[in-house]
Amino acid sequence: MRKAALTRNTKETSINLEINLDSKNRNQFFTNVGFFDHMLDSLLLRAGISLQMECSGDLQTGEHHLVEDIGICLGQAIKNALGDKAGIARYGTASLPMDEALVNCALDISGRGFLVFNADIPSQECGGFATENVEEFLRALAHNAGITLHINLLYGKNTHHIIEAIFKAVGVALGQALKVSGTEIPSTKGLL
Repeated sequence: MRKAALTRNTKETSINLEINLDSKNRNQFFTNVGFFDHMLDSLLLRAGISLQMECSGDLQTGEHHLVEDIGICLGQAIKNALGDKAGIARYGTASLPMDEALVNCALDISGRGFLVFNADIPSQECGGFATENVEEFLRALAHNAGITLHINLLYGKNTHHIIEAIFKAVGVALGQALKVSGTEIPSTKGLL
């Protein structure tokens, strides 16, 4: 089983998590940021990742620190759970509709963390969540997991639908890339 555990304690946040890339167990976490919990659960479900997490943060200043640090920890845990990445499919793509919104996601578990985020989100807030933190979370996740991640919003009007389509598209593409499809390291270099 591909598993990892991670603890991160700063003056702003405290995060203790365990992931399993091969388990269908239900996720167990509560960030005190309801909309983010819903989005994170949607991503993990579609990626096939089981997450157990206890976390707290300085929410009196907003959710930015907690959301970003969860992205950092989740990214590091994914990287650790993958080890040398032998046998993974490596690439994933998804074109995901959510009512009037359509999002494309393409990713490569390349070892080179990078985010391209082409999504103008219409509202600054959704469900008490600062929508600018969508990009911050994805950047932290991509950089710390070593994933090249491209997000493109093709169209959409409803902020909730757009963000949910983004998280679900990332989950679907990540699930494809994490699948074991062989035994070799999927690179001509022999290393990812």
